[in-house]
Amino acid sequence: MLLVSLVLGAASNALASISVNWIMLMIVQLCTVTLGSGIYVLSMTLLSESVPLQKRNVAMVLVSSIFLLAQGIISVMSIPIIPLTFSYHLEALGIYWNSWRTLQVVYSLPCLICAVFWVFMQESPKYELASGNEDQALKILRIIHRWNNGRKEEELQVKELLQETDATQKKSEDVKDQIVPLFKKPYLKSTLIMASLFILFQIIVAFVVWAPSIANQLMKLLETGEGSDLTLCQIIATEVEVNPDATPCSINSTAMFLLLAMCSLQSVFNTILSLIVNKAGRRNTAMAVASLCGLSGVLVNLVPNAVGTGVLFVVFSLGAVTMGFYTAIAVTLFPTRLRTMAMAMSMIGARLMSVVFIQIVNYLLVNSCELGFYLFSALFASSTLILALLPDDRRLLAPPKQPDPEFPDEQHEQRTSF
Repeated sequence: MLLVSLVLGAASNALASISVNWIMLMIVQLCTVTLGSGIYVLSMTLLSESVPLQKRNVAMVLVSSIFLLAQGIISVMSIPIIPLTFSYHLEALGIYWNSWRTLQVVYSLPCLICAVFWVFMQESPKYELASGNEDQALKILRIIHRWNNGRKEEELQVKELLQETDATQKKSEDVKDQIVPLFKKPYLKSTLIMASLFILFQIIVAFVVWAPSIANQLMKLLETGEGSDLTLCQIIATEVEVNPDATPCSINSTAMFLLLAMCSLQSVFNTILSLIVNKAGRRNTAMAVASLCGLSGVLVNLVPNAVGTGVLFVVFSLGAVTMGFYTAIAVTLFPTRLRTMAMAMSMIGARLMSVVFIQIVNYLLVNSCELGFYLFSALFASSTLILALLPDDRRLLAPPKQPDPEFPDEQHEQRTSF
């Protein structure tokens, strides 16, 4: 499924570069994001099932660090391409091939490169075992063992794998059997909690979407020598004189590097958190981050200084790191058979609310900027209360004394040699 998503997503994104009008561009890009919407869920699920429990937290948080950094890198990739002034008429399509169409193709290349590497990846052995394919699971484990220890090492001495003890681990081809259990005990509580957390996370996404425009406005104002004593909302509301000689549709290069710096900071912050996550726990770490970032968002418009208010906005944006923690939490709450579907169901509501939040934030930034920051920062901070409903996951690193329906899958891993 990942190979299909990567290849078709890249092809669809490249196809958008020859759009003959805005309607075609919108339709093709809708297909692109639809094809790519499951890549994060599938890849993180596969990662979680291929890494030992003791290393899972660190592995998932580190991968999410790369995910955060990539957004800044993609922004900077536009700097040398967008200002290019070439334009070639394609008579067959009735369009002009220019810089933004070229950038669209360039943005398709990472997916194709990733697809090449993905050919050499193995399916999750845990998923194969849960599906009843024990021989295939053993084969995959031996391949992983060879790659980890060198081809000259002795073959993995495992002849049999213990099957899941949970009756719900039976293989099922019926999608209904994967969805219905998520809305019944003992998984209903976990489903509602994770869906709520992923929805509230979209608040950060909504503000990050407008971060390039905010950074662009900030840099334009500072370059005029004015605005140093303004809050962020005052900066956004300030009219900046447009340079008639500027390249059409261009964006401030310094603003793009500023965005890269923000994403790099998110990545570094996430990496630092990975060093303490096993001791502090995923839940507790996410609670601390949500509280800090929510408070920073509230304070953004209480500091009448361009640099100070900008720093607070960057701290607020650090809430993006909670995505990795939420994902790590989610994969432990559900058994293998339900894991990917549970993640997908949680993300469906989140994706829909992302569209809503982006439009609301856009409206509030123009019409009631201060209210937007106060309201959405407080909502994001409320994630702390929802996280408090989850048990402290640090106890999972030690063998449990008795089964806990909250974390059936991880406890099974502790009881077996898998």
